[in-house]
Amino acid sequence: MYLTKEVKAEIFTKHGGKAENTGSTEGQIALFTHRINHLTGHLKKNHKDFNTERSLVKLVGKRRSLLDYLKKKDIVKYRELIKELGIRK
Repeated sequence: MYLTKEVKAEIFTKHGGKAENTGSTEGQIALFTHRINHLTGHLKKNHKDFNTERSLVKLVGKRRSLLDYLKKKDIVKYRELIKELGIRK
């Protein structure tokens, strides 16, 4: 499995403050970005996997709405997070 407990805890520690803070917007966006990158790599190899493609589109939509929320709440954190994660926009 690509997303172990340790990897998840590391993502939330780096972006959410601590590993238990799984509800933070920044941590969730970072987790979604990690999952999106993984699914993108999978789809490059398996281009006929339409269920994964649908899941990817849904994840991108969720991340987009969380990014919009963060942008509305705190523009400085939004810009830092986008720069750190390498998200285009």
